[in-house]
Amino acid sequence: MEELGTDKDKGAHKRVSWKKRCEKKEEELADCVDTLKRLQAEFENYKKRIIREQSQFLEFASQNLIGELLPVLDNFERALAAGECNRDDFLKGIELVCAQFKKVLEKEGLQAIDPLGKHFDPHEHEAMMQVESDEHEEGTVAEVLQKGYLLKGRVIRPAIVKVARKSGEGKE
Repeated sequence: MEELGTDKDKGAHKRVSWKKRCEKKEEELADCVDTLKRLQAEFENYKKRIIREQSQFLEFASQNLIGELLPVLDNFERALAAGECNRDDFLKGIELVCAQFKKVLEKEGLQAIDPLGKHFDPHEHEAMMQVESDEHEEGTVAEVLQKGYLLKGRVIRPAIVKVARKSGEGKE
């Protein structure tokens, strides 16, 4: 009979042990759910902060460029306010301001496309017309009508050009 009593004690002990294990697992689960909720809230706050920072960045992205262009604007205004002055001095002043302006743009990554005499590239050039030419090889740029520009290696405006073709082509 002692064996039966021992089995009962073992069974009761197993039930208590099982109950404690379940309670412990429930606590662990509650902790995990709480951690998950906190992480979700932190992530939502992070997303909102990133959106706000991107918005502010876009709003003020041109601030540095504008700051560098203000002295150029000041010099243009001084040139216009100069009133009566020698035409040559005026032109020299405008050339200096133009050089200053180009320097600011180049510092920002602007680069002129110089296609004259080079093979026509549809990625950088826009052909306005073809011209007969014995001076230029066929398919090369014979004349630039409007400069093109790259910004940090990307075409922002293609050069508008006339493309050379051999004399006498297309006359038949």
